[in-house]
Amino acid sequence: MQTTLESTFQTHDGLALFYRARTQKSARGAIVLLHRGHEHSARMFHLADELGLDDFSFFAYDARGLGRSPGTRGDAPGFSTLARDLDTFITHLETAHGIAPADVVVVAQSVGAVVATTWAHDYAPKIRGLVLASPAFSVKLYVPFARQGLALMHKLFGNFFVNSYVKAQFLTHDVERIKSYEQDPLITRPISVRILLGLYEAADRVVSDAQAITLPVQLLVSGADWVVRHEPQHSFFDRLPHPRKQKLVFPRFYHDTLGEKDRAPAVKAIHDFIEGLFSDAPERLNRLDAHERGATFDEAQALARPLPWYSPRAWYWAATRASLKFGALLSKGLALGQKTGFDSGSTLDYVYCNQAQGVPLVGTLIDRTYLDSIGWRGIRLRKQNLQELLVLAAARLRTAGKPVHIMDIAAGHGRYVVDASGLYELFPDNDQVGRSLAGMADAIESGGFLVYTGQPWHPQLELIARALTSHRQGAAWVMRRRTQAEMDQLVETAGFRKIAQRVDPFGIFTVSLAVRR
Repeated sequence: MQTTLESTFQTHDGLALFYRARTQKSARGAIVLLHRGHEHSARMFHLADELGLDDFSFFAYDARGLGRSPGTRGDAPGFSTLARDLDTFITHLETAHGIAPADVVVVAQSVGAVVATTWAHDYAPKIRGLVLASPAFSVKLYVPFARQGLALMHKLFGNFFVNSYVKAQFLTHDVERIKSYEQDPLITRPISVRILLGLYEAADRVVSDAQAITLPVQLLVSGADWVVRHEPQHSFFDRLPHPRKQKLVFPRFYHDTLGEKDRAPAVKAIHDFIEGLFSDAPERLNRLDAHERGATFDEAQALARPLPWYSPRAWYWAATRASLKFGALLSKGLALGQKTGFDSGSTLDYVYCNQAQGVPLVGTLIDRTYLDSIGWRGIRLRKQNLQELLVLAAARLRTAGKPVHIMDIAAGHGRYVVDASGLYELFPDNDQVGRSLAGMADAIESGGFLVYTGQPWHPQLELIARALTSHRQGAAWVMRRRTQAEMDQLVETAGFRKIAQRVDPFGIFTVSLAVRR
C-alpha cells in the first residue's frame, strides 16, 4: 500500500525542516532525494514516478533556508550544518519510519550532491550507495578572482548575500521545467557568501580525499554544463575506492541533469544502478589494514621521507623550522611546543586554555596567531563536541537506571577526563588500537558507551610533519590519518555500534558515540 505524506523533522538546533514522502508498506528500501541549490524538494520528487522503483519508499526534504523549511533564505550557520542535517534526517528515517541506513540510497544533484559527499566523507554512513548528478564541486563564477574577492569581503565585512546569475534556460532544455522554475515562488535566488565559500572548501576537501568514501557511487556528468566545472567531478570519481562505481557523461545535458528534456537514459541508468545495489548483499571495504597499505599509509610514508637537500621545498621547511624556533623566544605556546612536543599533553592543555602569553605585544600577537591556527581551533571545538556526547551518554545511562562511571584511558592533565587529547591519533598501527579497543570492550558491559575521537583529514599535514616536533624526544610529528570509515570499522570490530557523531566545521576532528553490543 502506498502512502503520501508531508511532515517535518527536528534538527540539532531546533529547526523543523519540511519533507515530503511516498512510502510503501513493504518497501525494499528507501531513496532520499537531495535538491540543488536555490531549489526545494518538489523539484526532485518527479523522480519518484520516473525511476520506476515502485517497491521503494521516496523521501525528500527542503534544505534549511530553502523551500518550505525555516531559516534565513539562502543561508545556514555553515556548510557543515547542511551535512549534519542530512545525518539527522537519515537517523529520523530509522527512528520514525523504521528504515535502516543500509537500505537507503541517496540521489543528490548539484549542491545537494556536495552535501551528500561531504556527509559520506565526514560521517562514513553505512548506506547502500550514492547517486550524484552534476555535483557542484567547482562553481563557474565567471568573474576573475571572484572566490578570493568574496573570501576577502567576508573576512572584512562578515556574511552577506549574492544572487544567482543562472537563468533557467541554462539549466535545462525542458521548456516546462524552464517555465516552472521562472514561476516557482519557492525558488530562492540569493545565497549567503559563507555557504558559497563553505561549498568551495568542502568540495576541495572531498575531491582531494575521495578515497575516504567507501560507498558504491554512480556519477552523472552533464557535458554542456554552464554552471559547474567537469574536471573536479572526474578527479573525484578516479579517486573513489569502491569497485562498484559508475560514471556516465551526457554530452548535451545542461546542469539540471535530472530535469533535462531527454533525461530518460539518465533516469534509466539510476534505476539499473539502484536495482544492482539491492540485488546483492552490501559490499563493505576492509580498512583494518590501512596502516600497512593504501592512501593514508602512502601519504604518511611520503611525509616521513626526508627531502633532498637541494629541493626548494627542503629549504622552505628549514626556514619554517627556524622561524618557529625564533618565535619560541617570544611566544609561550611555541616555546612549550619546542620543549615538550607539539603533540604533548602540556601543549594541548595550553591550547585548551586558549590564553595568549609571551613577550608583551609582539610575543602575545605571535601566540594568538599560533593558538588561532585551524588545527588548534578544531581541537577546541572537539572539546565541545566531546562534552556534548559525554552528557548524552550519561543521560541515556540514567534513563536506563544505570550508574555513570567514566573510564579515561588517556589520563594526563586533570581536565583530560572531559578534554580528550585524541590518544589513538598518536598511534598509526591499527593492531595496537584494535587491542586497546578490545580491552575496553571487555571492561564495558552491554549497553555501556564508548566516546572516541578521530582525525580523518587535516589541511596542514606537511607543516606538522616537516616543521613541528613530537613528544618522542623531539622526533618529527608525522601523522597517519585514519578515515572515519577506518576508525568506525575498528570500533565495530571490537564490539561497539556507532550511534552518534559530531564533526567540526573544518572536517578535521570527529567525536563519536558508540554503544557496547
